[in-house]
Parts: sequence; C-alpha cells; structure tokens
Amino acid sequence: MQITLYTFPTNPAEYTSADLSRPETTCALFLAAAKLFDQDKDAGTAAMNALRGPRPMSGYDVQFLRDRLRGKSYLPLAYFDGATPQNGYTPTQPYTLQVLPDPRPQDVEPGYLRVYLKTTGADSPRPIKLRQKGNYWYLWEYSSILSGIRMPAAEDSWA
Repeated sequence: MQITLYTFPTNPAEYTSADLSRPETTCALFLAAAKLFDQDKDAGTAAMNALRGPRPMSGYDVQFLRDRLRGKSYLPLAYFDGATPQNGYTPTQPYTLQVLPDPRPQDVEPGYLRVYLKTTGADSPRPIKLRQKGNYWYLWEYSSILSGIRMPAAEDSWA
C-alpha cells in the first residue's frame, strides 16, 4: 500500500475532516501530525486526537511525543520516500509513504491492524498498530515509529 500527500494538513480541522477509511491514510496523517506537533504543541495534540478517535491523548501521551521529537524535527519526515540521513531526511515531493503489510497478521486480534513503515534511518521497518471503529482506522500504538533513528549526516560528527 502506498499513499501520496501533496501537502501536509496545517490545522486540526483538516485532520478532523480527513477520511480515515484507509489505513495508509491514517499512517501518513500520523506523521504529518507529529510534524505539526513539533511546530505547535496545541495544534499537534488536537490533530493527534482526531487520529486517535474516541481515545484522546493523555498528559503522558503528550509528554511521550514531546520527548521523542525533542531535537529531532526530522523524525516524522524520515519515513517518506526520498528521505535519507545524507539529505537530512528531506523527502521528495509529493510526499509518498510506503505502508508494508504485516508478515504475521494472525498475531493481531480482530478489529486491529498492524502495518510497517520503513525508513532509511533504521535497519528494519517499524510497526504501527491501528484500531478499527466502523469504517475508519484510528491510531492505537505507534511508539516504535518514534524510536530513535540514525541522525542526519550533517548532525553526525562521526559521519
């Protein structure tokens, strides 16, 4: 599965009105919301809440996201095509995200879906888990996506 975004949503209303009927849309908007969060905590939190469905972010969730993105504004963009450590994780435009299927879907309970996102900043794809409500897919578990990746070459004194 793949999805292409021509622009990133810039305000929470765009996330609230997004069609989350395709899992790959939710994944791409999650990365865009993380980028927004890094720029504006309140708008980013509202965007994340829209993607989380009836389970809004707790104070702990907000702090977790803040901690993972601190000093790593490149992290959300690192999963889009063209982003590499050498180019500071600057993706090609339009923004295309490859969403890989779960190699072990039998391990996931009904109503949930685990997919994987690949980045050149890590040796293996990272899982993201979504939960279905009606015809829509909402964020459920995404901590692996926010785990550390190789730093951009320009910031790496060992590169």
